[in-house]
Amino acid sequence: MSHLFKICSNNLNTKFNVFIILFSFLNREVFSKWNTRDYMKREHSLLKPYQGSGITVPNWDFMGSTIVTDKYIRLTPDLQSKSGSIWNSIPCYVNNWELQVQFKVHGKGKESLHGDGMAIWYTRERMKQGPVFGSKDLFEGLAVIIDTYSNHNGEHNHQHPYISSMINNGSLHYDHDRDGTHTELAGCEVKVRNLQTEAHLLIRYTGNTLTVMTDLDDKAVWKPCFNVDGVELPTGYYFGFSAATGDLSDNHEIIAVRLYEVDSDDPVTIFIFIITSMLLFLLYVINYFFRRKLLKTA
Repeated sequence: MSHLFKICSNNLNTKFNVFIILFSFLNREVFSKWNTRDYMKREHSLLKPYQGSGITVPNWDFMGSTIVTDKYIRLTPDLQSKSGSIWNSIPCYVNNWELQVQFKVHGKGKESLHGDGMAIWYTRERMKQGPVFGSKDLFEGLAVIIDTYSNHNGEHNHQHPYISSMINNGSLHYDHDRDGTHTELAGCEVKVRNLQTEAHLLIRYTGNTLTVMTDLDDKAVWKPCFNVDGVELPTGYYFGFSAATGDLSDNHEIIAVRLYEVDSDDPVTIFIFIITSMLLFLLYVINYFFRRKLLKTA
């Protein structure tokens, strides 16, 4: 009888342990969604080695003067009148995200004699060549523009290179002659050209807040550029990168792109995490006393 009791007790204990393991896994899933670094979306990221079979890049399409090497993706060479782009072929349905872009802008041109710049896109349409740093005007979505040359046609309260953002519903024209000043959402001056290291740009969209930060020293220390509330972006748009040169030129290169799924500081998510953690702790306590009782009974 005692032997049978031990078998039944061990069987119950095993089932209880399995339940705790499963619950721990579910709790880890909740926590990993809360922890932004655990959810890099590889289908929207661009990492070395870039190429798949032949000259294709999995999940990405490129056009214009873009070339793909084993070290970088060059959107334009340091030559006049070039434009190129690379676009993610999969629409992004992540509600809250963080895009980290590693890039390099360099060339032989002296101070103020270089251009034109590059843009990072999150738009409804993709692979549309045009006059806005190699992509189409009157776009729908978000553009983060790295403008390296100042046209100085109109009032300016900043120097170049200059990072700015623009939200468009398809009705706004980007005015190159005024460097997009009148349609700019926010911006900051950033010396990104001819750096000794590669530049890093972070674009974070969470809870209808758009945040842009930079790391120009390659030390993983982000410096604020701007932060704007009340920005509404739909899901299902495409990420892309484009660049253009005119009478002046530069090399514009993408080194790496990483997209992370993040959670906003949603109180519901935090509440669920706290409750599941408390339940997990309670289950461990119950299991501890259950085992002690079995040992005493045996």
